[in-house]
Amino acid sequence: MQLTEIAAFLGLSIQSGGEQNITGIQYNSQKVQPGNIFVCIQGEKTDGHNYVADAVSRGAVAVLAAHTLSDLPAQVSLLIAENPRLAMASLADMWYQFPDRKMRVIGVTGTNGKTTTTHLIKWVLEQQGYATGLVGTIHNVVGALDVPSSNTTPESLELFALFNEMVKNGYQYGVMEVSSHALKQGRVSACRFAAGVFTNLTQDHLDYHGTFEDYLESKTKLFSMLNQTGDFPAYGVVNIDDGAASSFIQAANVPVWTYGLGASADVQAKDFHLTAGGTQLTICYQGKEYLAKIPLIGKFNIYNALAAITVLLAEGIAMEAILVALASAPQVPGRFELVDYGQDFAVVVDYAHTPDGLENVLSTAREITHGRVISVFGCGGDRDKTKRPIMGAIGGKYSDFAIITSDNPRTENPYAILEQVEAGIKKETNHYVVEESRGAAIAKAIAMAEPGDLIMIAGKGHENYQLVNGETLHFDDREEARSCLEKRLAGKTIEK
Repeated sequence: MQLTEIAAFLGLSIQSGGEQNITGIQYNSQKVQPGNIFVCIQGEKTDGHNYVADAVSRGAVAVLAAHTLSDLPAQVSLLIAENPRLAMASLADMWYQFPDRKMRVIGVTGTNGKTTTTHLIKWVLEQQGYATGLVGTIHNVVGALDVPSSNTTPESLELFALFNEMVKNGYQYGVMEVSSHALKQGRVSACRFAAGVFTNLTQDHLDYHGTFEDYLESKTKLFSMLNQTGDFPAYGVVNIDDGAASSFIQAANVPVWTYGLGASADVQAKDFHLTAGGTQLTICYQGKEYLAKIPLIGKFNIYNALAAITVLLAEGIAMEAILVALASAPQVPGRFELVDYGQDFAVVVDYAHTPDGLENVLSTAREITHGRVISVFGCGGDRDKTKRPIMGAIGGKYSDFAIITSDNPRTENPYAILEQVEAGIKKETNHYVVEESRGAAIAKAIAMAEPGDLIMIAGKGHENYQLVNGETLHFDDREEARSCLEKRLAGKTIEK
């Protein structure tokens, strides 16, 4: 592709260096190949403008920057954009020939429930014969390609590359989680969404957004991006029971479907019965009632199922077909995931790492458990500190016994984090211990469990690492739990 073509599409002019044949796009200088255009992105920790020389040394023939570069070699061309990151999103879409316009992209945003909702939508669509790709917190899935994610929503260059693979494989749908970071930074600014879904909004990421208002404003951008065209019907789907619902509805310029537990919702759930094996409920839609059974546990998962059902109805799939498919939906990794070795107590691993998320899973555990609820949880380092005592209080309120422990302390002193969590829990209960080692905390919980108890290991879910002092150390809650269960059932002493 010629640089003049790129400049014209972006509405920019070539500042220096003249015409170039562009072979690819990169924003990481270490990945630059000869003939690439290098995009200077201002990140949270570093500035791409500082790596122009490295990019040029690796063969970059053009640079997209936010300002003039005095030391740029004469043979290297320069484009200047007010926001190179936004420009890169449009360029990536163009480079891959607008794959988001060749399939229906469904974006799901909210504090909690994004992963489960996207997985449910994907599952039902595939059961109906629609090839569907997935982009999200756990992994990115395109056909045989199934790779772990580093971000909930990738940078635009990687995102459109994934969309391109979906289109090349004949996919009709792409279902993706859309984070507040991606919306605020403009990673998805060039994406054409067929649907935007709002799950809920509670305290999270205030370390990045600063205020809850900024967090809300960032989330609603997904709905303001939705546009209706003659050949491309778009719509929004909103949890009408959430306090922020009106903000999302007002942001949308397209029809909005609602779901919830009240009669005012377009798709309503009622008469639900929670069990350790799933949930039975009645779905009300267009004056009809449908009996449903979903293999998901907890009231919060009723909302996730409703979100998925509403999207699928909007896509024209019959309710009967949706419910048949949902009844056999597989377990979502790290989302109320049971670790079962045949023991006479339950062990559950969940990703809950926000106050609302922890309250959801622990209140559900309380509802379905006849014995004690034993919790293992902590809070991440270098993140919102205000939620630590809040989560401590929630753990104390809903647990018969709690073990507070490390959860990705990153560069912070883990004991300082634990002190802040403890400040909240000791206001609710004295039935807790502090155990910095997460492995030892899990071992303690399994060693003390009695028949009928439920152990909730919260915070990391599908993650298989701990972030400690700049290092990524292998650690998987499920592996640790299985190891301890295996030892206990074999009559061996569990090291605590």
